[in-house]
Formats: sequence, structure tokens, C-alpha cells
Amino acid sequence: MQDEIKIVSAEALVFRLPLEKPVSTSFGTMLDRPAVFVRLEDDRGTVGWGEIWCNWPACGAEHRARLLVSDIAPRILWRSLPSPKDLWRELTAATEILVLQTGEVGPYAQVIAGFDMAYWDLTARRAGSSLAKAMSDMPAHQVRAYASGIHILDAERMVAVARSVGYRDFKVKVGFDFDRDLDLLRRLHADLRPGETLHADANQGFSAEQGRAFLRATDNLGLGWMEEPVRVDSDDVLWADLAGLTSTPLAGGENLIGEPAFQSAIASGSLSVIQPDAAKWGGPSGCFAVAQAARAAGRRYCPHFLGAGVGLVASAHILAAAGGDGMLEVDINPNLLRDAIVPRWPIVRQGWVDLPEGEGLGVEPDLQQLASFQTMRLVAEERS
Repeated sequence: MQDEIKIVSAEALVFRLPLEKPVSTSFGTMLDRPAVFVRLEDDRGTVGWGEIWCNWPACGAEHRARLLVSDIAPRILWRSLPSPKDLWRELTAATEILVLQTGEVGPYAQVIAGFDMAYWDLTARRAGSSLAKAMSDMPAHQVRAYASGIHILDAERMVAVARSVGYRDFKVKVGFDFDRDLDLLRRLHADLRPGETLHADANQGFSAEQGRAFLRATDNLGLGWMEEPVRVDSDDVLWADLAGLTSTPLAGGENLIGEPAFQSAIASGSLSVIQPDAAKWGGPSGCFAVAQAARAAGRRYCPHFLGAGVGLVASAHILAAAGGDGMLEVDINPNLLRDAIVPRWPIVRQGWVDLPEGEGLGVEPDLQQLASFQTMRLVAEERS
């Protein structure tokens, strides 16, 4: 029987890190890196950490912090709480009408995901267990990691850097200029070394015809996968058509929200690689269930992540708990919000990273190192 757990404080901490070089995708450019950390503390003094997705729009981080403290926190403070999975379902159901009323399906899903992550961390620490061990009786102790966030124009240099620090798998962003991207991708493929793989991500940047053409043109490159070649809300007929055109596995999931959406994506069979983002939807509760369903259906679970260090470590734990041949996405662009965690993590060796040792996530954000980048701190601790 689970010990009675009462949360006495919920905090949202917002950080913004200026970028010397903007991060570009097919849909826009990030001029700074934001992060929203969730800090929960229970009546024993146990602390849990989570992260809320907030990459876009640029003003979204502060809004999500306010949403956590003003709307979600009052629902959980000072009451006896159920297991993380049960509480995630409760909060999701309790906010369904608000999502309809406000149209903010994304912000609510992201805030609940970040809260769920922090609550899992807290409960695992409280039980003296790692997060992966709290989710699975036999988690892996290490996971395969791939280097991400690589713009096609910088790919030659960045792949070399990633290789030098231990990565053996690389994902390149395409969808900017069809012919140029294709030419550069072919050059990268020709330069791969034994045991290395190359993946491509269009961030929904191609039309249906462009997607078909790109998949045909890259079919002989042995790509690990092609991610989001077209809009994720394209109908099942188009996705099936794309999957039938190529031997390259199709990947997606970071922009799906809700269990029905993932169930449909897994059942359709068009996506060979399922990629939920634990800070964007589901937290560990939802994403672990998706991972299990994906694996049962013969798909790969490869968590999406492009944020700060807390969510990255949580993604590694979920992947380790799920098992299989999935890979952890690690953005290799400079990012103090990712690196400012203690103890230092990740350290990549021959494409693999060990899970942090210790209870819960096994790491905490280094708030002293991040202090100059903090733009907001909101605290909810009054009795509801």
C-alpha cells in the first residue's frame, strides 16, 4: 500500500538562455532557449523535479508557469494523493472542460506532463528507487543516444563534433531547400563510418508531393528513419502511401496529444518509430504506456526531446524502463539549461549513456549556475 503523500509546495521556475546562434527549423527560429522547471516538495521534505515543454511560442514559458501555479497546484496541494499514474489520469480528466473552454490543449497537456514528471521523481526518491526502477522491475542500466538538433547546413561540422564526443548516430534537420538538402544528406551518408546511422527530420516541412519525392530520392541511403516528412494531421491514406513508397522507417509522435491519437498512430502501422515527448504530453505516466503499446505492436519507442536537462534525464529513465532498441534524443547544440545539472550528465561512450545513479532522476538542476538566467519564480503553498 502506498504511503500517504501530501504535496505542500509547488514551484515553477522559468529560465531564458540567450543564443549566440539561433536554432532553426522548417517552421521557425528560436532566438533564445526557455525552460520551465517544476519543483514539488512533500510534507517530509522530499523534493521532486519536472520540466514543462515551452519551446514555442517565445512567450509560452511564463504562461505555462502561471498555469501550473494558478490552476494545477490548487488541485493537489495538502491532500492525500494517489499513485503518479492515477493522479495523471485524474488531472487530465479534471481539465478536459477547461481545454475545450480555452482551446489550450497544448499548454494544459504540457503543464500536467511536467507535474507528472516531478511527482514521479518525488515518489521514486521517497521510495529509495531510481525513476526507471520505480516504473519497471527490470530496467536497462544504459541507453543508446543519438546526436540531434543538427541543421543540414552545419551538419558536416556538427556530425564530426558529435562523433568526437562519443555519438555514433546523428539526426539532421531538413525541409528548407529540397535539392540542396538532398545533396547534403547524400554527402553525409557517404561519409558515415561503420556502425553509424543517419536520420532525417523535416519538422512537417514538406508538401505531400515533396514528401513522396524526398522519400524516393533517399530510399537508397539506409536512413534510420525519416521524421515528420509531412503535416502530422495528414490523413491515414497519405501516411500509408508514404510508408509504402520507401524502405526508410517513418517516425513521429512529438506533436500527438492524447492516448487515442497514439493508439491510432500505433495501430495504423505507418509509423515504425513512435516518439512522444514526456515534457509535452503524458509525462512518464503517459509516455511509458505509449512505449509499452508501441513495443507490443512491433514499433520502436524513441522518445523525442529538445529541452533542458531535467526532461532529458527523465526521458532516459522512461526509455530504460521500456526496454527495446530505442534511442535517446540529445540536442548537441550549446545549451546550459541542459548541462547545468548535478552530477554531470550525460557522458556518451561509443553511442551509449549510463543512467544516473541515485534515487529518482538521480540528478537535480544546478540553480546556482542558472541563477542569472532566471526570469520568474512562482510558488503555490497555501492550503486549498
